[in-house]
Amino acid sequence: MDYATLLQILDSTVRLGTPLLLACLAGLFSERSGIFDIGLEGKMLAAAMAAGAVSALSGSVWIGLLAGIGASLLFSALHGLASITFRGNQLISGVALNFLASGLTVLIAQAMFGQGGRTPPLMGPERFNPIVLPFAEALRGVPGFGPFYAEVVSGHSILVYAAFVAVPLTWWILFRTRFGLRLRAVGENPAAVDTAGVSVVGLRYAALAITGILCGVAGAYMSTALQAGFGREMTAGRGYIALAALIFAKWRPWQALGATMLFGFFQALALRPDVVEAVMGMKVPVPALDALPYVLTVIVLAGFVGKAIPPRAGGEPYVKER
Repeated sequence: MDYATLLQILDSTVRLGTPLLLACLAGLFSERSGIFDIGLEGKMLAAAMAAGAVSALSGSVWIGLLAGIGASLLFSALHGLASITFRGNQLISGVALNFLASGLTVLIAQAMFGQGGRTPPLMGPERFNPIVLPFAEALRGVPGFGPFYAEVVSGHSILVYAAFVAVPLTWWILFRTRFGLRLRAVGENPAAVDTAGVSVVGLRYAALAITGILCGVAGAYMSTALQAGFGREMTAGRGYIALAALIFAKWRPWQALGATMLFGFFQALALRPDVVEAVMGMKVPVPALDALPYVLTVIVLAGFVGKAIPPRAGGEPYVKER
């Protein structure tokens, strides 16, 4: 494998890892607050449909992005209502939202556009276009770093760069602010937080709101940047892979960046059967390559994670003592 091929794979890794990173950070906020959120997949799917549909109708990708965030926030509110207000089972609520999004997105897209559950192809201002960073072309001829900067660092949509900025921002919020301290505390010992006069319900709803925003951006990225429109089940299990990456990262933002880029690398390899065959020295069936990211997700979780300890109050509805 030559350097140019490696750069192409790394470029695909960044593009494919971005929605995983955003969804992983989304799950990080909710699970740190004690709310297990299996519904990341459903939120991303709803956001992808809303963003693609509204972008096509309005002609503005920014309005589509807001619509995607709004759809994801609605699903987050439903999850909060079921798991926080009514103290229901958080896992069942998340799975139910995934099923709801799976059927509802296709139904709405078909009713609006009549294209088999798809939106029309997005063009021009209807989607996020790549941004060429300063000096990308000038540095392209510099051996080593130049092509890496021009091919891997430059040439992505604004949402990709926003996702990478979200990593240190998430770290700062969780570990350097009073809100983050309280959020982590409510995931470990909500009774102590309640005793201190801080609203457990308010903190958990705030965490779910942040989760909704990040999942909304992830879904919108998929339909308006990674692809040019919404398609049925286009998230393809990325919400579940993001959850696996979150466990692999042990609920920490910087580790989440590495984990999601690792899974993005697996997905990028699945798109390059020629590279896999050249490295392995044998022909690999295409279905096996398609399954590669999911198989390696299971292998990584089973063999390399170690002892991952979730927040102690995770998954448990809080009942205020009287």
